[in-house]
Amino acid sequence: MTTTLTSHRSRPPAQPPTLRARRLPKWLPPAIALGALLVAAAIVYGAGIGGPVLVVVVGALLYLAGLFAAAHAVEGRRSARNRTWSALIHSAFVLAVLPLASVVWTLFSKGLGRFDANFFLTSMNNIGARDPEGGAYHAIIGTLIQVGIAALITIPIGILCAIYIVEYGRGRFAFAIRFFVDVMTGIPSIVSGLFVLAFWVLVVSPYFSSTGRPGFSGFAAALALSVLMLPTVVRSTEEMLRLVPAPLREGAYALGVPKWKTILRVVLPTALPGIVTGVMLSIARAAGETAPVLLVAGGGAAINFNPFENNQSSLALFVYQQAGDASRYAPARAWTAALTLVALVLVLTIAAKLLARRNRLGR
Repeated sequence: MTTTLTSHRSRPPAQPPTLRARRLPKWLPPAIALGALLVAAAIVYGAGIGGPVLVVVVGALLYLAGLFAAAHAVEGRRSARNRTWSALIHSAFVLAVLPLASVVWTLFSKGLGRFDANFFLTSMNNIGARDPEGGAYHAIIGTLIQVGIAALITIPIGILCAIYIVEYGRGRFAFAIRFFVDVMTGIPSIVSGLFVLAFWVLVVSPYFSSTGRPGFSGFAAALALSVLMLPTVVRSTEEMLRLVPAPLREGAYALGVPKWKTILRVVLPTALPGIVTGVMLSIARAAGETAPVLLVAGGGAAINFNPFENNQSSLALFVYQQAGDASRYAPARAWTAALTLVALVLVLTIAAKLLARRNRLGR
């Protein structure tokens, strides 16, 4: 009996079962990626069939195959499939970000050459092909005026139209509005320019001109841009209003709040961040349009603060004109104008987001 008890006591205690599965070392996936790139480079450059892009593509395929094989051997088939699909998702993200990063890098690397006071404070008036000076002051003024007028016209109409569709619209009339808004979404920009050219410039503008003749103007360009902005504002606002929870409306109605005041004080503030995003998308599209401005505003090298008379340029049109100019100084102006346009839209977007956030926090 004593021997039996002693043998039981001398046994080591049993280890509890572990729930941790085998995992790949953290250093192994980067090592597989590096090895895949080296093998891909050896294959591509050794066979002379491509360049860096093909190396990256072949390396990505080899990495996925190597990662699946290593994970299958260590972690099992299920974990290997999970790792492979996760790698595919991350690769898709990188593939989507690379063009954007390339555009930003190209804009900054080529656009900073003329990013000086002369570019922002002078126009192209009396600037010859051999003159390295000259700037886009007239184009910046034209863009601000045209987009500002287009926004003043489009934003109230678009938001009111979306409110009608969501809150009041029933039957065939609301269906017709949705249908025409969807049709307008796919209208090419040059069609809106032709419409304003045929209606406003050739028919209406002679009645307001001192000479009685048709004339280009920045206001005509603003009308063309508003045609392009309207469907984006309507559709984005409509979707944001539909996302507002119904209990918010019902709670306001239960307290006896009229419908118009519920929309104004409850629905619109709740949907404001999304509405601001849609509005800024429409403004960004309008600021980058060239064809409507060329058709109905004509462009120009001089500064014009009057949107109702004479030609007026814009940053998008300035980029188009400078990119096709034979002067060796024109490409630098085009790149700087493109960078200025992107920076302008970015500043407006950040300001609108901050304003919407402030109003939301203040409620």
